[in-house]
Amino acid sequence: MKVLQSSLLRAICAIVVGALLVKYREQTVTWMTIAIGVLFFISGVFSCASYLIARSRKDDVQVFDAQGRQLRGMRPAFPIVGLGSLILGLILAIMPGTFISSLMYILAAILILGAVTQFMNLIAASRLARVGVYFWIMPTLTLLIGLIAVISPSSIASAPLFVIGWAMMVYGVVEVINAVKIHLLHRTIERALQNQIQQQQNNETNTNESKD
Repeated sequence: MKVLQSSLLRAICAIVVGALLVKYREQTVTWMTIAIGVLFFISGVFSCASYLIARSRKDDVQVFDAQGRQLRGMRPAFPIVGLGSLILGLILAIMPGTFISSLMYILAAILILGAVTQFMNLIAASRLARVGVYFWIMPTLTLLIGLIAVISPSSIASAPLFVIGWAMMVYGVVEVINAVKIHLLHRTIERALQNQIQQQQNNETNTNESKD
């Protein structure tokens, strides 16, 4: 649940930042940079805290199915985007004037890190169940937009911040969808595992009673 909440908060922050970029891209001033920094900082703190809480859980027993796929006991992925968001948000909030001119490149880097994190989450989910091709499309597009914005920003029409803003909003929506689906997948597996354990216990009980 903590991981789900972290993903949802990160997605909401990305959507808000994207909306600000689309709405006020022509007025990239200090207050907007500070606001974006605060949002990134909050998202980063929450992501890192959720990661530490997940790692400290004592329920780390590894469980595998008949095909050798790990069902339980998997270590949470290191929050690359969370740590980057925390550091970036702190810098933007404290020294906004220094980064106004390079804001586009910073946001493009966040898009790239976000896409990489989504790929990592999808790879982890693919170990539990089949992940459809369409789930890989949006992270790929997000990664491409981020790379183009860093390497050749002039290629993104005449408004790179506008494109990045929309890309961040789409990334936020996709993050919400992926987080919810992965959370439901884990819950389904947990229920199936509990039912299997219960069934085994019932069978053992019946066997012992028949022996008596």
